[in-house]
Formats: sequence, C-alpha cells, structure tokens
Amino acid sequence: MVELRNRVFVRGVKTSARLSLTFDRRTKTRQRATLEGGEEVAIFLPRGEVLRGGDIVAASDGRLVEVIASPEAVLHVTCTSPRELARAAYHLGNRHVPVEVGEGFLRIAADHVLEEMLRGLGATIEPMSAAFEPEAGAYGGGHRHGDDHDHGHDHDHEHDHKHDHEHGEHCDHEHGPPPHPARIHHFGKKDG
Repeated sequence: MVELRNRVFVRGVKTSARLSLTFDRRTKTRQRATLEGGEEVAIFLPRGEVLRGGDIVAASDGRLVEVIASPEAVLHVTCTSPRELARAAYHLGNRHVPVEVGEGFLRIAADHVLEEMLRGLGATIEPMSAAFEPEAGAYGGGHRHGDDHDHGHDHDHEHDHKHDHEHGEHCDHEHGPPPHPARIHHFGKKDG
C-alpha cells in the first residue's frame, strides 16, 4: 500500500492524484484513505499536523497527491452587525469549537445544540454543504488550555474543566457560586 508521509511546502506543482477529506479526517495523522481514483493509501504524517485543502503530500512511490477539503455539513453564521458576529465568535471560542472565520461570516461543523445557541444570540444560520477550513490557532501547534498573556500575577483561568485558581498578593477578591435568587435582597427585604 502506498504511504503518504510528507507534506510538500510548495503550491502549484503538478500532482498525479487527489485525496478528498473532511476537516475531521484531515486532523488525523494515522489513517487509511482512498484516493479519488479508488486506490487505498496509508497516511502517516507527523503528529499534530493538520492537512488543508490545497496541500500537497508526497507518496512513497514518488507521486504528489493534492489534498481536497471535501464538502461537509456546516452551519454558515451571519449577523446584522460586526459586534453580534464577534459575540457569536466569542461564545463558540469559549466552547473550544473549531471555527472558520470569513469576511462577515463564521462557519462551524453542523451541530444542533450550537445552532440553537447561535439563534438565541440573534445570528442567522444557514445549514449547507461546503469545505470547512477552521482557524489553525488551537490545532496548528497542539491543543492546550493555558493562557498566553500575563496579568502580573499567577493566574489560572477556569474553563469547562477544572484548574486551581490562585491570585497573587494584590488581588483582593474571592470566587464562589453566584448568589441564589432566593438570597438576593432588594430594599432590605429577602425575596422568595
């Protein structure tokens, strides 16, 4: 079986075969796949490498294979203002969702839960079949949840998973659960 092991970092070269893969398949570095002509190949790429539509991969028999971002079920997200689109992007990013950012739109893999969330934020959603090329940020160099910025003190943020949360000597606040509605006081009277 022919193996695909190395990405060629030159575009515009003549290729002799094409390999169509969805985004999820393009993130897998060890797999079997089928070229458009029906030939099976084995993919053995360096771990963490993500193939993009238009990439060229060298085959063990000397051929060059073009990677095609095959159409897949996606949600095309638009909003009435740049602020609303940024808000939608924020909420998707906060959930670590792969997002393709275009001129005035976002695209995500089809997901009914995220679709409802986005509609609730006022976004217009158009389900479609299209090539999906999300941003490489979280996928280009491995996946991590740390922060790359400095607040001048030790500070771990809390995400969907738990981390210890400590502040330096100059941070003067505590974290706890939000107050229960029955414990919120208005005008000196207890509700509930």
